[in-house]
Amino acid sequence: MSELSKPEEALQGPGKAQDPEEAQLLGAEVGEAASRSSASSSPVSLSAPVAALPQEVVNKMVANMVKFLLCKYRARKLTSYAELLNTVLKGNQEHYPVVFCQAVECILLVFGVDMKEVDPRRRIYIMVPSLDLTCDLMQRDGQVLPKAGLLVVVLSLILQNRDHGPEEEIWGALNKMGVYVGKEHSIFGEPRELLTQVWVQDGYLEYRQVPDSNPTRYEFLWGPRAFAETSKEKFIEYLLRVNRRTIRSFPLPSAEAVREEEEGP
Repeated sequence: MSELSKPEEALQGPGKAQDPEEAQLLGAEVGEAASRSSASSSPVSLSAPVAALPQEVVNKMVANMVKFLLCKYRARKLTSYAELLNTVLKGNQEHYPVVFCQAVECILLVFGVDMKEVDPRRRIYIMVPSLDLTCDLMQRDGQVLPKAGLLVVVLSLILQNRDHGPEEEIWGALNKMGVYVGKEHSIFGEPRELLTQVWVQDGYLEYRQVPDSNPTRYEFLWGPRAFAETSKEKFIEYLLRVNRRTIRSFPLPSAEAVREEEEGP
């Protein structure tokens, strides 16, 4: 049973497997916007009171919406309030605001997928890569769940270490999130290969020996593709946005659940 702790804890910093009916649902501890944020992160107001539901029911609703949004993202298709309400929540309007906001924050902080409102009148949305990182648009064989959320964490850690991320500090922070060298992760796969090979080859990271280190030590730096696709200024804005949040636990669908959603009945 894998565990993913909150990324903002690793940055300064997604939780425990829940609800066996959702086939390896993960409880991801990530942030809740204290400021109610902008339309891109929480387009729906939470002001209306709603009847309390058992947490496992809310978890299942959130997981189903996350699964649906990830499928839309992979297919590069728009979605809407009407579609989410009728297709995912089956018309359960009174609980839509809470479920929607949790699902939107979940895909942002865990998967690195941001939601943008493209038509406020009809409430139509599109899912786009967070911070303009396109690593998940280069789909590899067998990849279902986006991995950009982890790349955002690593690039942020490097930025906070004055552009040089000592390997031991990077792994120490990722260990707090339940991401370990040599241990297959349900979302990110084998993390050492991802950081030191895949993202290095893609140009998002540099992995090099620290000059004159004895014993030999290694460090991570931003790669040329990271500089080309995003900027330090965008990351600083993102970190301020994340660090204003408090702890919330979100359930996540497994890769198998997302694949089944895409294939349909």
